Amino acid sequence: MSHTLTGNGYKRCKCRENGRELGAKCPKLRRKGGTWNPHHGTWHGKEELPAGPDGKRVYLRLGGFRSETELSAFYQQAGRLLDIPDPGPEGHEARMEILEVIKEAHQKHTPLPAHEELHRKYRTGQPLQAMTFGEYWQQWKERRERLKDIRESTLLGYVSHYETHIREVLEKVRMDKVFVPTVERVFTRIDEKNTALLAARTSDDPAVRASVRGKRITGPVTKQRVRATIRTVLASAEREHVVSFNAAALVKLDPGRKAKGVIWTGARVKAFDAGYEERLATERAAKFRPKKRLERFKIWLATPRPSPVMVWTPAQLGAFLDHATTDRLYALYHLIAFRGLRRGEACGARWVDCELDEGTLAVSTQLTNVGKKVREGAPKTEASDAIIALDRGTLRILLAHRERQLQERAAFGASWIDTGRMFTWEDGSELKPDWVSEHFERLAFAAGLPPIRLHDLRHGAATLSLAAGNDMKTTSSMLRHSSQSITSDIYTSVLPEIAHAAAEASAALVPRRAVAEEVSATGGLPSVSQAAPARPEASHGSSDTMDDLGIQK
Repeated sequence: MSHTLTGNGYKRCKCRENGRELGAKCPKLRRKGGTWNPHHGTWHGKEELPAGPDGKRVYLRLGGFRSETELSAFYQQAGRLLDIPDPGPEGHEARMEILEVIKEAHQKHTPLPAHEELHRKYRTGQPLQAMTFGEYWQQWKERRERLKDIRESTLLGYVSHYETHIREVLEKVRMDKVFVPTVERVFTRIDEKNTALLAARTSDDPAVRASVRGKRITGPVTKQRVRATIRTVLASAEREHVVSFNAAALVKLDPGRKAKGVIWTGARVKAFDAGYEERLATERAAKFRPKKRLERFKIWLATPRPSPVMVWTPAQLGAFLDHATTDRLYALYHLIAFRGLRRGEACGARWVDCELDEGTLAVSTQLTNVGKKVREGAPKTEASDAIIALDRGTLRILLAHRERQLQERAAFGASWIDTGRMFTWEDGSELKPDWVSEHFERLAFAAGLPPIRLHDLRHGAATLSLAAGNDMKTTSSMLRHSSQSITSDIYTSVLPEIAHAAAEASAALVPRRAVAEEVSATGGLPSVSQAAPARPEASHGSSDTMDDLGIQK
């Protein structure tokens, strides 16, 4: 097809006679002298394209043009685009793709793509049709679901990021128009929503404050993850030549470093308890409080803490373990607290991987929540798939737990579900990791302790290991990290007593005559008490019954 074609223009209208559309036969289309009537009908064109490999004829039929000049100009531009592919059957598929681009642009009254741009796409093997980010996202997600080349839980996180933050900004943006400022608008919109949320929280209108209760600010770490989602999708698009570069990789954000563990010292516990009591009093006095029983556990859980990652002292951990001794999942929490397993690894642990005689446990699988379902998968990283050593105390607890599980199996008889898991429901079925976390938090509340997440027991295990004199390599190996830097950067907190001992040791290295003379003159400095901190009293959880806390006896 030559790009000089005009479309063989003719006119049609929608006049009807006896219920039938007259089309090109309407007598009003021409004047008495046979010339076209400029005030009736619209211009249409029809051009035959090279036939496909099957010999079937192909046409470019378009209508609705206001003038013959407009029709001719459009067909000339369309002809140049259709000349881009190789002639004959070799270029048929690309020619049909360009034909769809032309039809879509005419239907939507949008400009045709530039010849140079379309020619470059054809030469480099890129898709010729303009695709929006939303359309590409849908194809990308369906491909991931089919190929199963990423974890189901990871894909679920990507979907959450898209639906919550990305969709409203990028869904209708053409892929070839996804530039750095375009992606930055996603995070500008997040900041706008954060500002609105903060304003609503401090509003004088109780109804406005109630409308945002439970909603959280989108912080730097989440922003980083949203950008990672966009970057992952655009990386696939770049490999497929849908885009020429990855705009998300060039977007600058706050580093969003992960929070390090903070110890629950006495002063921090006192400040937290004061904040909890204040919130509790506010909720009790609220006029617009929902007509539900005031659940102190949820108020305790929502009270701000010094850091997202909090670590109990050894005394606090001992208080929790003493309180939870009779709980069915005591062995699971003990195992996490001392050997640093992740939640999913503990829930997925199998007896076949546990050598009680040798005192080892092979971490080879994990359970994760994927939406409302629980899925089994490989450990988080390659380094996570390893064997950990068990101390004698943990072995005794696991043996006792195994004995109780065998008793439950005998009680259920034929209805017992043999999953092979070390930690299960009473009927042998698999635990739900999210429930295990909430159960842990309710036990901590009932024990009168400050709140930590279940994962923070893993942080505490790293801290205890270092406090016991183990080096960083040993501690990193216990946690099964791929490098020691991950352990030192994230999972280690210095216990106050260890820090004090280190400070005294450092100071003792420097001889000071003035200090010696002062000690001689005063008869000695007062000594610092080395007594171990007292275990916390169960203040906020002691008056709740086990039923109120939702804990099974």
